[in-house]
Amino acid sequence: MDTLFSMKVFCQVVQSGSFTRAADLLDISIPMTSKHVVHLEKHVGAQLLYRNNRSLKLTEQGESYYQDCLTALDVLEQAAAQATQGTKMPQGTLRISAPVWFACDRFAQLIAKYCEQYPKVEPVLTLSNRHVDLNSDGEDIALRLSHSLAENIIARPLGVIPFYLVATQQYLAKHGHPKTAEDFAQHNAILPSYTDMSQQKVELGGEQITLQLHGKIQSNHTQMVASMIYAHAGIGYMPAWLADEDLSTGKLVNLLPEPITNPPLYAVYANRQFMKATVRSFIDFLAKELQPEK
Repeated sequence: MDTLFSMKVFCQVVQSGSFTRAADLLDISIPMTSKHVVHLEKHVGAQLLYRNNRSLKLTEQGESYYQDCLTALDVLEQAAAQATQGTKMPQGTLRISAPVWFACDRFAQLIAKYCEQYPKVEPVLTLSNRHVDLNSDGEDIALRLSHSLAENIIARPLGVIPFYLVATQQYLAKHGHPKTAEDFAQHNAILPSYTDMSQQKVELGGEQITLQLHGKIQSNHTQMVASMIYAHAGIGYMPAWLADEDLSTGKLVNLLPEPITNPPLYAVYANRQFMKATVRSFIDFLAKELQPEK
């Protein structure tokens, strides 16, 4: 059997959560789908999936091999895309879902630059904090900041967006500039309600500590957290895309020597095997643009 195709079948089974769904997507029979997975297990000498009539679950070896398969298939597809570059120009509608706080100048500049490079692509941007279902919601790509993704998600890491712990000059003039862990604990912190950022491992005074923040104001909206910081209500974390300009002018003050750099940003997409040229071009564009400057 074709081991490369067996790898594709295996990945599709994991992503689909069923042999039946994978067989439909690959246009092969269910028994043939099962044979490809069995062939792959014999090839690597390990069980890759726990399977019964109700569910599928990756074994420990299967989880590791699945990630390796994704990387290998991605490399091969990138090579093929580069080989055909110039003969297949991305064009048509590209539906992108992104977090609400991406409604900022930095992301707008990235979209404008992408459109300059690919003038035949028509981006449709949907900003939502809800995790969209690409198979049912009609989006081509979802940009997602996450510490962990579900095992059946197809995603490519794009990089990190630093988050700074900041405050306004006016707030610090009134409440003082925190220098120690105890100082930070005394300040009111504006915290997001959708993730726990009250504790972070940071470098302070030349040593690694767990910084604990306390606050009575929370929001599920990153831009609302930023607005409360600008209203001098407390200290809080802001993504670089929102804070960079005001940090450079002194309107905001960075309270730590280094930013926190998690969670990473991923591009989540629906189907690796049938990836459209528009999807590939946008993911490659973002991955290049978000690489740290050397």
